[in-house]
Amino acid sequence: MPRTRLAPSPTGALHLGNARTFLVNWALARQQGWQIVLRIEDLDGPRVKVGAAAEAIDVLEGLGLDWDDGPHYQRGDLSPYRAALQRLAAEGDIYPCRCTRRDIEATSLSAPHGDEHELRYPGACRPAEREPVSPMQLDDPGVAWRLRVPEGVTAFVDEFAGRHEHDIQATTGDFLVATKEGLPSYQLAVVVDDARQGIDRVVRGDDLLGSTHRQLLLQQRLGLSPPPQYVHLPLVVGEDGRRLAKRHGDSRISHYRAQGVSAERIVGLLAEWCGLRPRQERSAAEFLRDFQVDRIPSRPVVFTPADDAWLVGDVG
Repeated sequence: MPRTRLAPSPTGALHLGNARTFLVNWALARQQGWQIVLRIEDLDGPRVKVGAAAEAIDVLEGLGLDWDDGPHYQRGDLSPYRAALQRLAAEGDIYPCRCTRRDIEATSLSAPHGDEHELRYPGACRPAEREPVSPMQLDDPGVAWRLRVPEGVTAFVDEFAGRHEHDIQATTGDFLVATKEGLPSYQLAVVVDDARQGIDRVVRGDDLLGSTHRQLLLQQRLGLSPPPQYVHLPLVVGEDGRRLAKRHGDSRISHYRAQGVSAERIVGLLAEWCGLRPRQERSAAEFLRDFQVDRIPSRPVVFTPADDAWLVGDVG
């Protein structure tokens, strides 16, 4: 049976944009008979906020979403990531890097990549030849590990966005697979978890299209096949065209719940953003009944003050 995952990160509260993606993912799964895994992606050390994981679960349940397996917490067992790192090390696919962000900024001519604040790594620590790495070297404190990325454009076909091409080396260069704190990077952890949890359907925002190319490369290097089918959806953005964030006001689901806004009203706005009109209150079950993926707009959705006013309009 196909399997997908809802994978919130407890680095902050879920906002309307996150909720729309999770709602679409859930509806697709329930319509098409996929199992749903709930995975809490809690590896981003200092950014993980106390209580955020429990709040994310409560928000998803409050909106009417459910799942078949989990929640699974990445921090609960690091051994699968270690095994993957050792395989890459044995093949000479990774190398140690001691560069700081300041070092990279000083030698890089490129701006941060998109909204990810990620600079292209110029290859300062890259050895000229592939060199197998022993498991003991992986424990070297203060050392990060990078994947050797080939030059050239890669491509894959997304179920919503269509064919997408990307040059990893030109955009981000050799990217991190393990941090100086000894934790797997987001890219490595996602690939390992999707494989071991049997995830073969991935639904997420199209800001991660570039990440997908890196994950496909990691899947190849780790001998994982076939890759999942991907569905990348246009984002919810602010009026400035940038990904929804604090700069656009408080769009957290918890913010609206605290004001007494019902789940049906929130789902109603998210449903309109998915092409279901007229705008009206809807339950998750009603959204599921009426949802059609081909009605989702192909361009980003803009969150406006009028949307905020509609959400809180009947409160009190």
